[in-house]
Amino acid sequence: MVTVVSSSMYGASLQPRGRRRPVGITRPNASDHFTTPITSTVKFSPFMPKSLCYTEITPATKLYMILILIAFFTQPPFKEFQQQLTTKLKEASAAVTIASSQLLDKFVDSTFTFSQQSLRPTEKNGCIASSNNIYGGATHLQSNFAPVDEIGERTEIVSIEGTIPDEFPEGVYIRNGSNPLFGALHTVNSIFGQSEDIWVEGEGMLHATYFTKNIEDNTWSVSYNNRYVQSDTFRMERDRQRPRFLSVTKGNPLAMLAASILNMVRFGKVIRNISNTSVFQHAGRVFSAAENDIPHEIDLENLGTLRSWCIDGEWNMPFTAHPKVAPRSGELVIYGFNFVKPFMTVGLVSEDGKKLKRKVDLKLERCALCHEIGITKILLDYETESYARIGVIPRYGDADSVIWFDVEPFCTLHLVNGFEEDDEADYPIKSSYCILFLVLQCSHVVVMRGFRVPASIIMGPTLEHITDEKPDKLNEEYFSRLYEWRLNLKSRGCTGNYLTGTDVALEFPVINDRYVGLHHNATKFGGFAKLYLEDKNKAHIIDARRFDNGPIAKITLPHRVPYGFHGAFILRNKNT
Repeated sequence: MVTVVSSSMYGASLQPRGRRRPVGITRPNASDHFTTPITSTVKFSPFMPKSLCYTEITPATKLYMILILIAFFTQPPFKEFQQQLTTKLKEASAAVTIASSQLLDKFVDSTFTFSQQSLRPTEKNGCIASSNNIYGGATHLQSNFAPVDEIGERTEIVSIEGTIPDEFPEGVYIRNGSNPLFGALHTVNSIFGQSEDIWVEGEGMLHATYFTKNIEDNTWSVSYNNRYVQSDTFRMERDRQRPRFLSVTKGNPLAMLAASILNMVRFGKVIRNISNTSVFQHAGRVFSAAENDIPHEIDLENLGTLRSWCIDGEWNMPFTAHPKVAPRSGELVIYGFNFVKPFMTVGLVSEDGKKLKRKVDLKLERCALCHEIGITKILLDYETESYARIGVIPRYGDADSVIWFDVEPFCTLHLVNGFEEDDEADYPIKSSYCILFLVLQCSHVVVMRGFRVPASIIMGPTLEHITDEKPDKLNEEYFSRLYEWRLNLKSRGCTGNYLTGTDVALEFPVINDRYVGLHHNATKFGGFAKLYLEDKNKAHIIDARRFDNGPIAKITLPHRVPYGFHGAFILRNKNT
């Protein structure tokens, strides 16, 4: 076979001499604006017969071939084939995922068994019998730690002793707390050992008391509702009608490790999104929160769960249960701690709640359990476990701008207040040096007040106190008292002293929001409503100006309210 080497723009011609060119095909001129004649050469592949040789191709030929391929692959038949192939691949991938999930579920179901936990002796005071025993645990006594059923709709209250004052604000007193979905916390046994839940891991349930004033006859209408916070993990377990997440918080290390790995592989997270710790309001919206995941927006009228709140997709990590609104600006100061880097991230949410204005990695070297923050016009706060430091950071600063104060080791879960003293002169804060304050511009002295315990009240390796004795003034290591720290930004010195004695232990403070900050517009009635734990189904209204006089109104709720965590009084028709 004779091969002709030509200098055509098409490269070497493989046609025998004398063959006619097909009708309608003409050879372009060498002067065409998109081509330049390039001489090509013929090469034979050492791996193929010489009759199957190939030739170098000019750039113009390559472009022509690409256009032909594009034309072919964009034809309707190929598009349809491509769509069918994509669909089949997705179906195959989904089938593999489902099969893998089912295989893991069968392994977990055959290897791990769930049983109800019995209450500790200190949790059984005033207990009632319970036979809710759907997971093989022994029938046990339950106190007010026991979960309650969900009502799901508002119920009018008719039993009110006393009188609700005319000046009492209209609004909703709402409280969050742990309410295990399946009747009790669980212990999980397997070939790896035993692990179990702790009380704070129950699913979040909201309890709301509504206060509405009837303008026509100047009387009060009071109603009550409770409802679960329906996170993604709550819906998943509820639909299956049994727990799916394995316990990872307490137990045998091997069992906890195996449970953590299996939870991550099966569900993409180690623990459930419990959303059981607090309720807060921002930009006219109400949220439930727990510090292991992002918050959930709540419909205040019926306690329905609307959606998770990731701040327009900008926040995809744990979120504090105690965010605070910055005075004057109305911005929401948030943070999240994690078990992997970044260990601590601080964020600033816009006043309207639509934008994450700032997100800063504090570049900590290890994970720290941080539960509470405190804000003045300039402050944010957190702490570490094994040592205590107090830091000051510009609100728009970064990790390099923190000033750290080493203080005597202590534990504090909640703050009472934070403020500044001395002059209001600008003070540049530039230091590369656990409670953290967030500042814009600051006086020379920052004052922080919180509840201090010399020994940790965070549960230790066994996640419970060594004994069941209550902390008292004879055991001062566990006696919580109000303490004041004074931070001098100029000298970098820190002093402190207790503000209360040992007559009464103090914790979990609640300050009327209308009294917080430099500017407030509190009405003449300074009262608040609270769930009365001794009666389990009572809400009391107390005049804060005459606290010693006791309740001025006692409201009997239609439902027992278990022990829980944090709440809020949310005013009607208020957007801040």
